[in-house]
Amino acid sequence: MSGLTSDQEQAVRSAVTTSDLKPRIISGVLLGLLALGLTYAGTVTFAALVIAIALAMAWEWGRVVRGPEIDPACIVHSAIVAAAALLAALGYAALGLVLIVMGAILVGLLRFSEGGRLSALGVPYVGIPAVSLLWIRADVSYGFLAVLFVLLVVIATDTFAYFGGRAIGGPRLWPRVSPNKTWSGFLVGITAGTLVGVVFAFFLEEASYAHLAATAFVLALVSQAGDLAESALKRGFGVKDASALLPGHGGFLDRMDGVVFAATAAALIALRGNLHEPARALLFGS
Repeated sequence: MSGLTSDQEQAVRSAVTTSDLKPRIISGVLLGLLALGLTYAGTVTFAALVIAIALAMAWEWGRVVRGPEIDPACIVHSAIVAAAALLAALGYAALGLVLIVMGAILVGLLRFSEGGRLSALGVPYVGIPAVSLLWIRADVSYGFLAVLFVLLVVIATDTFAYFGGRAIGGPRLWPRVSPNKTWSGFLVGITAGTLVGVVFAFFLEEASYAHLAATAFVLALVSQAGDLAESALKRGFGVKDASALLPGHGGFLDRMDGVVFAATAAALIALRGNLHEPARALLFGS
């Protein structure tokens, strides 16, 4: 902010953030309750939720990278992501991933001379976490609990990083990418996310405290990385928010950045444990 000292800039940012806090909390709580209800209701309703959010994210990605118009790349991006998610919901997650790769290539060719790489990157960025969550949720035995675990780790990490950073302050984590994020907030968020694993182990019979705490730590860490990655993308294009779909949060890209990385990491962890029971593998390690 031209003409202001660093302390004055921080005061302005703090005032703006405080004014956004009420709509941020309200929209966050409402979105969380809706997501919880649809996730618990079953695989069909969860698939509908995931596809709806993925379509919004596909549009927002194009809005950030290419502009607000709905162009052929946006249409292909949206169609591929929706189709891949539908395949995953029907039990064909591997085919969904193949479709995502093909979609990324097609979108890249459509925008070959105009930033095709970033346009193509949007397809796996949105599609892979959608397929991952649907694959995990389809596990009949522990699907709901595993998805709940991933979401709670991300929510705890994001929430406590926000309030921890504001309460403690201190050195900035990466000022060039996200001026408001601090090392204190980062560490508080990681700690809170890890504690979700400990609490989950307490209520989940036969679960290992060490496994769930370690898994939660990894998910919390990568969710913070996702937050920074999305901030870097927006800063590179001079955009504050991906859209205004969620009051106080910006858009779904802004809200789901941690989930994108955490869901993908959760699927990789589950894949190493048990291909046929991914939710059990994520929660129990086998």
